[in-house]
Amino acid sequence: MRAYHLEDTATVKKLILQQHSIPEPGPTEVLVRMHAVSLNRRDTYILNGVYPLPSVPGVIPLSDGAGEVVATGEAVQKFAIGDHVAGSYFARWVDGPFSRELGRHQLGCTLPGMLTEYALLEEESLVHVPPHLSWEEAATLPCAGLTAWNALTGGGPITPGQTVLTIGTGGVALFALQFAKMLGAKVIAITSCPEKAARLIELGADDVINRHTIPNWPPAVRALTNGQGIDHIIETGGADTIEQSLQVTALNANVALVSVLGIQKKMITIDPIILAGNLVTMRRLFVGHRTGLEAMIRAMAVHLLHPVIDRVFPFEEAAQAYEYFATGCLMGKVVIKI
Repeated sequence: MRAYHLEDTATVKKLILQQHSIPEPGPTEVLVRMHAVSLNRRDTYILNGVYPLPSVPGVIPLSDGAGEVVATGEAVQKFAIGDHVAGSYFARWVDGPFSRELGRHQLGCTLPGMLTEYALLEEESLVHVPPHLSWEEAATLPCAGLTAWNALTGGGPITPGQTVLTIGTGGVALFALQFAKMLGAKVIAITSCPEKAARLIELGADDVINRHTIPNWPPAVRALTNGQGIDHIIETGGADTIEQSLQVTALNANVALVSVLGIQKKMITIDPIILAGNLVTMRRLFVGHRTGLEAMIRAMAVHLLHPVIDRVFPFEEAAQAYEYFATGCLMGKVVIKI
């Protein structure tokens, strides 16, 4: 089998393709023939050495992937040969509150990841994927999909008729748009790629604002809500947009802080006057647990929801996939087919 590894060079980490023997599963392990993996912003942080949790030297990268079970250990009960599965971002976070100990067990960082032809995973770190999804679509669920699901359902409950604000056209923002519409909400989308506004409308956005032509977009958002403001904000712009997002909150709004780092700004700054006039709950997200991932997958299966994929690269072009992902102005997920 072939697997990519992140090897340290003089300046940054580098993808190296290596040959290995196919491993044998232990009693509670599952061997998965990988078919597709997807990239997340976190993977570029690990590559560039700026992720808060140091990766294991030579780790197989990427947390998100989907494949077919080809062998199981003698104690495995949930999975059988032929099942279609995906990994859970935090391999040991099954349910309940997050802890630092759970955060130390991450696929593609401290544990071997998915950019490999065969992955050996613990049974508890796997989930079944919906049968209506392709391999490429199933590979996008564990990080971006679950983060968006957690952002909408893990804090204050979202109810039909409420308003949701999404920022950008990356994986989390588009999942949030799709899930919000599925849950009966109105969605206002902010984009810096005007050519993608039509696609946002196709996906269900009720209104789209181009922040290049309308850089001061909070008044426009307020106008679209008849002055009431936004009930749920999926904050993926981090330092670049958080202050503007807080200017459009409704009373008792929920802000899911998905990203902290910005592109233009490196530090979050918020005028205290903005906070003084708001009643808002802000919640920092670390993806989510396996139980939440399973709930999301059940909802997707019922509604036959399909993730949005921007581009698919072959396994041999994994480095080019990283480079393309880093360009930023994407419409959905970047996937590597294995």
